[in-house]
Amino acid sequence: MMKRPHSLLRPNRRNFLAGTGAFAVGVSLMPYGALSAEDKLLNFYNWDTYIGETTLADFGSATGIEAKMDLFADNDELFAKLKEGNPGYDVIVPTNDFVERMIEAGMLENIDHALIPNMSNLEPAFQDANFDPGRAHSVPYMWGTIGVGYRPSKVEGVPASWKWLYDSDAYAGKIALLGDGLTVIGHALKYLGYSLNSTSAAEIKQAEELIIANKKNIKVFADDNGQDLLLSNEVDITQEWNGDILQVMEEDDDISYVVPTEGGVLWQDCLCMPKGAPHPENAHAFMNFVLDAEVGAVIADYIQYATPNGAAKAIMDESYTKNPAIFPTDETLAKCEPSIYIGEAANRLYDEAWTRIQAA
Repeated sequence: MMKRPHSLLRPNRRNFLAGTGAFAVGVSLMPYGALSAEDKLLNFYNWDTYIGETTLADFGSATGIEAKMDLFADNDELFAKLKEGNPGYDVIVPTNDFVERMIEAGMLENIDHALIPNMSNLEPAFQDANFDPGRAHSVPYMWGTIGVGYRPSKVEGVPASWKWLYDSDAYAGKIALLGDGLTVIGHALKYLGYSLNSTSAAEIKQAEELIIANKKNIKVFADDNGQDLLLSNEVDITQEWNGDILQVMEEDDDISYVVPTEGGVLWQDCLCMPKGAPHPENAHAFMNFVLDAEVGAVIADYIQYATPNGAAKAIMDESYTKNPAIFPTDETLAKCEPSIYIGEAANRLYDEAWTRIQAA
């Protein structure tokens, strides 16, 4: 998703299953004795606000492995940093199209499923993936949509079209789009009736021109902090990851979320092990820990994204499992489209268009 540079700890976030290290007792783990040859360290590279409040500490208590986390703002930053060589990370969290891109570039290690027995907790639909056949390189973490976060008191009706962000001056100066070129251009394509994975130079050019024409109405291309701009009343309408909007909805009743009628991206974020990971056994132990039912439930409840972990979902409250902003209806999902790796030549078309958009 996946989503997220703002304060990691929101003190008013509701807790689930006590939300403390105490719940880790009884968590299903592989015996740690086999891992003792490695240093008891785990270097985790993650999106901001994308882990449970106590997950890393609980993992340390359960395994004796100290987890340290660095943050990245988007998939492009993650890819660029790892493309130059792994600086020491054991687990990373790329989105599905970047998983495929990193596999193609030889940037990911294989996953040993025998070391992750909790993969059996995954719903059947997530046991395999077109972008990573057999889950050879990825463990599903969270999934969701990108849509529109908005203040009902400040907009007229429900902004259920990308028109209000891409092709209108109705909310001039109070609009935020994401700071990621593929996402921004992709949803412009979706509004225009094309695939968000289009590789057509003419279609990408049309999307570019649409965005440039409406740029005067856009307050900011936000580095994934549109939810905070919405919360602070700096914008009234923003393009954002669904879970990020759900997080601030807990803090302000005058915030809502909708997937536009044209549809949007349907994404899946994954736990992966980058080439040269210094602590591969610890990485597997962490992935297995995250897939535990209780651990997964705590994480999902805290960050408000859709979990692929069926065992976790089964023990969660209906306020989570029945929330259409987290688990969209079949009708909404039918209009959405998974992002795919479109190849380096097409990526260059998007990069060049994005450069022109930013310069305009």
